[in-house]
Amino acid sequence: MKKYILIAVLAIPLFWACRNEEVSQGADVSVPVRVADVVKKPIFNSLTINGTVAPAGSIEMATEADGKYRLQVNPRTGKPFKMGDKVKAGETIILLENQEYEISIRIDAKKLDLENAKGEYEKQQSLYDKGGVTLNELKNSEVAYINAKYDYENALIQMEKLQVNSPFDGVIVDLPWFTPGVKIASGTTVLKVMDYSELILGVEFPEKFISTVKLGQEAFVTNYNLKEDTLMAVITELSPAINESTRTFKGVMEVDNPELIMRPGMFVKAEIVIEKRDSAIVVDREVIQRKRRGMVVYVVERNTAVEKRINTGIETDDEVEITSGLQTGEKLVVEGYEMLSNRTKVKVQR
Repeated sequence: MKKYILIAVLAIPLFWACRNEEVSQGADVSVPVRVADVVKKPIFNSLTINGTVAPAGSIEMATEADGKYRLQVNPRTGKPFKMGDKVKAGETIILLENQEYEISIRIDAKKLDLENAKGEYEKQQSLYDKGGVTLNELKNSEVAYINAKYDYENALIQMEKLQVNSPFDGVIVDLPWFTPGVKIASGTTVLKVMDYSELILGVEFPEKFISTVKLGQEAFVTNYNLKEDTLMAVITELSPAINESTRTFKGVMEVDNPELIMRPGMFVKAEIVIEKRDSAIVVDREVIQRKRRGMVVYVVERNTAVEKRINTGIETDDEVEITSGLQTGEKLVVEGYEMLSNRTKVKVQR
């Protein structure tokens, strides 16, 4: 019995020596981590809405008189106008020839009548100032001048019916084919022009955003086939009423499209900026650890992981704004944080 007691007594110091050696070895182990400097950058939170864009200006034009069809030459290309050509406001795209119609208007004669009436009126004014004619004679000459002026202006309007002019700067999006010189009837659709340097996007917002979405808010607009091209838009109209069936309210956005990248009729995605910070401390969402006393991240100070309790602001799917708890220039642990606790020894990997 005494033999066994002696062995046990001798074993106790040996056991504690081994345990202390293990503790010492464990204390020297450093967790490998990777770090990144804490910096400031922009962050925004957005609401995604889909819709179809329409041109800011669109018109389908028909002839206002009958005549022989003459497609005009585009002065910028030296060739007849075609679909896809840009046009200027007032530019004549199609001309109708109708000699009988032109004769019936008698525009040259009405121009001459206007010149004669104007000369007579000026003459009567001069004589009236000298007492050579009565006021009634002066007024009669003035009436004749005004009537001649209206007749000539009306003749110009009638002559313009032989022209199909673009009403605004835009692009020809439809130009039906007609054989040159063929006679076409009045009311025939011959041209469609669109101005899509600015696009209109009509959308419907969920009811829960009635107090969040506001006039003037910006949006980033993309098309699924043009992923590399993002256009800017702004909310210009909002309905104050909720649709009882869909629980949505209507809005309108204007999309700036000066390079004509996006086309009318495209189905687009609009990310409306609800919250925005131009300069904020932003971290990846995954580095934030949730503990009983709140959310924390780890920074490295003298090869030691230091736990930082944080408060957050704007959140996106991937990133979170840190409103307090972190300072620029600190070394934030971005890999290896899963194995850390406060004051853990770390080894920063390059």
